[in-house]
Amino acid sequence: MKMKNIFSFILLAIMPGLFSACLDDLDRFPTNDITAETVYATYDGYRQVLAKVYGSYALSGNKGPDGSPDVQGLDEGSNADFLRNLFNLQVMTTDEAICAWGDMGIPDLNYMNWSSSNPFTTGMYYRCMFQITMVNEFLRESTDDRLGKRGISGDQAVDIRLFRAEVRFLRAFQYWVMLDLFGNPPFVDENSPIGKYLPEQKTAKEIFGYIESELRDIEGALKDPRANEYGRVDRAACHALLARLYLNAETYAGAGKYTEAATYSKKVIDAGYALKTPYEDLFKADNQTNNPEVILSINYDGLKSRGNGGTSFLINASFKNQREDDGGAVGYNDYFGMNSNGWGGNRTRSNLTGRFDMDNDRRALFRGVKPDVETVNNFEDGLATAKFRNVTSAGTPGSNKAESFADTDFPLFRLAEMYLTYAEAIMRGGSGGTHADALAYFNKIRERAYGNTSGNLSSVSLDDILDERARELYWEGFRRTDLIRYGRYTGDAYLWQWKGGVKSGRAVEPFRELFPLPSSDVTANPNLKQNTGY
Repeated sequence: MKMKNIFSFILLAIMPGLFSACLDDLDRFPTNDITAETVYATYDGYRQVLAKVYGSYALSGNKGPDGSPDVQGLDEGSNADFLRNLFNLQVMTTDEAICAWGDMGIPDLNYMNWSSSNPFTTGMYYRCMFQITMVNEFLRESTDDRLGKRGISGDQAVDIRLFRAEVRFLRAFQYWVMLDLFGNPPFVDENSPIGKYLPEQKTAKEIFGYIESELRDIEGALKDPRANEYGRVDRAACHALLARLYLNAETYAGAGKYTEAATYSKKVIDAGYALKTPYEDLFKADNQTNNPEVILSINYDGLKSRGNGGTSFLINASFKNQREDDGGAVGYNDYFGMNSNGWGGNRTRSNLTGRFDMDNDRRALFRGVKPDVETVNNFEDGLATAKFRNVTSAGTPGSNKAESFADTDFPLFRLAEMYLTYAEAIMRGGSGGTHADALAYFNKIRERAYGNTSGNLSSVSLDDILDERARELYWEGFRRTDLIRYGRYTGDAYLWQWKGGVKSGRAVEPFRELFPLPSSDVTANPNLKQNTGY
């Protein structure tokens, strides 16, 4: 399989020196022989750095799968990758998944009992700050003044101004991740001092306002929907993030913005996207082709972006080659397109799989015979998930089955989410549509799932939408945020298997709606106040 567009530039000798980050000083680049004046001397240099900014979503370092990490001090194999950390925090801490491994920090996520030294919350925090730092440096070096001094003008300067808008989106996305997970993160941008600078902390409301302002400011500078290279930001991605931000505004900023959520999700709906069929092809090794649904993705290539995170993690950790299914041992290497024999870690909790019409809903991509998780460290307890696979829609394996690295891209934004966002925003009182409109978009998703109208509903409630989000978007990193928005993540309003470390579930403290800032950063930076409860 060919490397996907812009990411073919990322494996460059100049990058390891320029972008190695330090944990105690997240806005300072180490001294080395490769200077900004060298890297940014030409238009190609700007494209190469842009590729690194994008590529840092897919890779944990510059060598792959390990050996030259972006962020020193993290285990590159397990807690330095963006998507792996996102899954662990957004999915494994909910009713969607549970992990059989006993590695440090994992049982705490399974049972919602993490501390400020959890390696996965720490890894997510520093990964986000590293990517924000890269964007800040790119913006400092791409002003009109810097371009003029380097003799870059004309169409090349126009391109670089587009790059600036794209990386500002990527920074806004990272701040959205920080807002959603940590609430009150430190803040740095291109105007922050360089050197021994301790960032100030901003409130969730302030970060919300910053993200909103940034996205509204850049939307006109981005390319039209579907007019950019695959895997790069366009205006539809900007509108999709705004819709997601506004849907959760009551959580983030204390006031609902459901009309805005409906407005911006409708902009994406009207931008020419369509649901891809069948559903399972959204998550296969060739999902970059003939895919009218995905708005923005993290792109992977099994040969050129090898790592133990990303979709390679999602796939390998979700199966064992020999698993007792339907009464007999079944070999799954070929089915999942991997030679790893499976890592046997992540599988579902029965609270997820019990929401499906297993006989008719084509999204029920599960394997196994024991939905209940009686024993947490037994992978056979709980149904395995075959949503992500390293095989093409024609059934052939991805490019690097031999080493078990995936080609499967991960959708950060797709049309089905916008349908459900619009429906929920209208049902919560947002203007610009009717309950009939909400129901129509809701049923479009159901029609793909069932292959006909047999699964359609005649009316829709907020609870219906929450359940449909679970069925449509499971294992894509939404569930924790959704449960918080509905008031069902902590407390006892909703209990699931092993919530709080008890098989039948128990109430969990309200402060766990936010993860802690890393204890190492709070200690090093007196400007930071730890989140309540930690």
